Amino acid sequence: MLVPLRPLPAAASPLAWSPCPEDASAECATLTLPVAWNATRGPTFDLAVARRRATDPARRIGALVINPGGPGGSGVDAVLRNSLGFTPLLRSRFDLVGFDPRGVGRSHPLLCSRDLAARAPDPLMRTQADFEARLAHNARYARDCRARTGPLYDHVDTGSVVRDLDALRAALGEERLTYYGVSYGTLIGQLYAERYPGRVRALALDSNMDHDLDTTAMFDTDTWTTQDSFDEFAAWCAAAKECALHGRDVRALFADLRARAERGELHVPGAPEERLTLLPLLLRTFSDFYGPDWTHLAEFLRALDEGDDGDKSDKAPAAEEEFNDATQVICQDYALPVRDQRDFERHLRRMARIAPDMRMTPISVSLIVACLGQPMPVPNPQHRLRVSGTPPLLLVNALHDPATGYPWALSTARQIGREARLLTYDGWGHVVYGRGECATGAVDRYLISLALPRWGAHCPAENNRIPPHSRELSRPDSSYMRHRPITSGAAGSPEVEAGGSRPA
Repeated sequence: MLVPLRPLPAAASPLAWSPCPEDASAECATLTLPVAWNATRGPTFDLAVARRRATDPARRIGALVINPGGPGGSGVDAVLRNSLGFTPLLRSRFDLVGFDPRGVGRSHPLLCSRDLAARAPDPLMRTQADFEARLAHNARYARDCRARTGPLYDHVDTGSVVRDLDALRAALGEERLTYYGVSYGTLIGQLYAERYPGRVRALALDSNMDHDLDTTAMFDTDTWTTQDSFDEFAAWCAAAKECALHGRDVRALFADLRARAERGELHVPGAPEERLTLLPLLLRTFSDFYGPDWTHLAEFLRALDEGDDGDKSDKAPAAEEEFNDATQVICQDYALPVRDQRDFERHLRRMARIAPDMRMTPISVSLIVACLGQPMPVPNPQHRLRVSGTPPLLLVNALHDPATGYPWALSTARQIGREARLLTYDGWGHVVYGRGECATGAVDRYLISLALPRWGAHCPAENNRIPPHSRELSRPDSSYMRHRPITSGAAGSPEVEAGGSRPA
């Protein structure tokens, strides 16, 4: 539901907490903020906030503000469900506070037409005419979303979110911010440290984005990460008897599936009337790297290869025409131009050399194509982080993270410099917290007592252990990708539709 736009009051009032409608054991509130921070007397929106109080009030440290990633992830839901899996120890010492960033969920969501999104041309453009058609669609889609959303549509960049976060910190009565952010949430934390170094108590950044990448670097680093995840899956399958493809040449099988997808000969298991084209195949494969859920991926690829009809499930209920599409956040955070079809084809050829099996980064391809034609300059363009004067920041990352690859964490740590401490989890999957005592305990100790792991510290892999909360975080968010039928080859949900998203 859209929040009415109204003038910002002269002085911010304290948050008025009341029981949350979904769960009365948590408290909810709203904070009125300007749509445009450079026009604070202009229209406003209401930022939705939720809180669970510390379970040991006598030892309470303060508020821990969290963001579960996306963009498109709801911090309110993360608090209500404890979907980030915080330990009882951490919950005893902090009020857990989550907010829905501007344009997301309960905070004046970016609204777009599902029907128009479903008519997006295939992102894998083959001709200049395809390229021009995609530009025309993106322009039409942006006009529609802007009309449905209102002025906020042009002000959802992460720089604005950072200013919202600082206003929330002040409204909570916190002199300095204690924060845990996942995936996209790490970008919020990075930019907060850059803008407000003196207002930081502790920032734990889990599975890090890199905001210093041009188009080529984005494609190349993300493609390398995607191929690395496939390599790890293939190695596991060769060694593990429980792999449904054990004893077979996984790379040859996947090459054959790719070729069949490009020829239009591949069909969705359980839905033989639905074709699975190339990009949806890559996105669906990629989605199982998040957990990772290699057992499920092997079974899925075997079913594809054998033409297994699978279990026919009932059709999903009809979705509402309007949906919350947060793709625009990425479009306002990254200037990633592709000049024309020839330029796009050059990127595709280079990615195919980097990733002989996966051939490309399906997520970044989908996102960059969705942002083609974005007005320049973008509100929050890429730049090298300039962080100085903060307390030490904790960065954690898996060595084989499929979505926010380890090279991004290394790059971000180098940009931040001496204020950064990087903890490496020598395992797989997206999001480190919850993958064993070593990594989880390190984050808890840092947030509670500001204790840091030693320089260059590593945590051992936990037998491919998947955190209990990974059911919500182990697959790409579909909230900010174009929702399309799986036959179309564009981005949407990785299971019902053809897609996924960036970082979660």
